[in-house]
Amino acid sequence: MIEAVMLWNEPNNKSHWDFEIDPEWRTYAAMVKLAAEAVAAENPRVMRLLGGISPIDANFIRNMIGHGALDRLDAVALHGFPLDWNHWTIHEWPDKINEIRAVTDLPIWISEVGVSSFGAEEVQEWGLKRTAELLAGSAERIHWYSLFDLPRAWPATTRHREAEGSSYYRHFYMGLLREDGAPKLALEHFSRYTPELGVCQWFHFQDHRLDDAVRWLKRLGVRYLRTGLSWSDSLRPDALEWFDRQMRALEPFHVTLTFCFTPESRGIRPHHTSPPKNIAEYADFCARMTRRYAPGARATARSAGGVRAG
Repeated sequence: MIEAVMLWNEPNNKSHWDFEIDPEWRTYAAMVKLAAEAVAAENPRVMRLLGGISPIDANFIRNMIGHGALDRLDAVALHGFPLDWNHWTIHEWPDKINEIRAVTDLPIWISEVGVSSFGAEEVQEWGLKRTAELLAGSAERIHWYSLFDLPRAWPATTRHREAEGSSYYRHFYMGLLREDGAPKLALEHFSRYTPELGVCQWFHFQDHRLDDAVRWLKRLGVRYLRTGLSWSDSLRPDALEWFDRQMRALEPFHVTLTFCFTPESRGIRPHHTSPPKNIAEYADFCARMTRRYAPGARATARSAGGVRAG
C-alpha cells in the first residue's frame, strides 16, 4: 500500500535541486504547495511529506514555513550520514532531530540513514547497530539506505563525480548486499531491528534487482519501504508498464513514494535537478501517479491499465 508521498528528494542539496536558479527556494515551495494540493485531491488519506532534507538544516525548514509550504504537508523528513558525508558525529543524531523539532510541530521521519562499507564492512556493521540504538523511538518512520550496493557501472546521482574523491565512491557501498548479491556483515543483524527499521531502496528504470529486492525485504521482515517514481522516466517509452510492474511487486509493503527528477525537456535548464518551467506539470505528474497507485474514494479502484496498490 502507498502510505505516503514525498515531494522531491533532498531539495536543499545542490546535487538534487538547482538553487542557483532558485536561490531562495521560492519555486520549490510553490511547487510543493501545488503538488500537495493535487495529491490531496486524489486521496487525502495519503500522507504528504517535504522532500527529505540533506543537510539537516533548521533554517531551510524555517524558509519553507515562511513560504507556506508546510501548511499543506503532514510531515518533514531528514537524511543523515554522519560516518560518510556529514560534518557531525553519529552520536549527535538526537541533537539533529531536536533542532528540527524546535522549528516545526510536524512529525519527523528519517527517510534516509545509512553507513557505507567503503572503508570496512565492520564500520557499517557497527554503524547499523549504533544508529538503531540512537534512533529507536525518535521518528514515526526510519528508512535505512540501502538494501543493495549501487552497481559500479551506474552513475551516482551527483554533479561532481571523481572530483569528490572518496565522497563520490562511497555512494557505491551503501548496501547491505554487494553488487553481486553477496551479504555483508551488517545484513546478519538487520532483522533484529525490523519492522521498526524500514529500507530506502531506489529502483532504476527496468531495474533487474526488483524481484531479488522483494525476496530479501520479506526475508528480513521489512514492512516500511521508501522508493521513488521518476518524473523524468515517465516520458520514456513503456514507462507506465515499468511503473506498474514495480508498484505491483511492492504491494506487500507500506510504501513511501518519492516523486522527483525533472525531465530535461521540462526544466529551465536541461537537467534533472532543474526547477521546471511549469510547476503545474510536476503537480500533474504527482496527481496522476497517486490516482494510479493510491486511488482514493473519488477514483475508480483501478485506473485504466494500472494496478491497485492501496
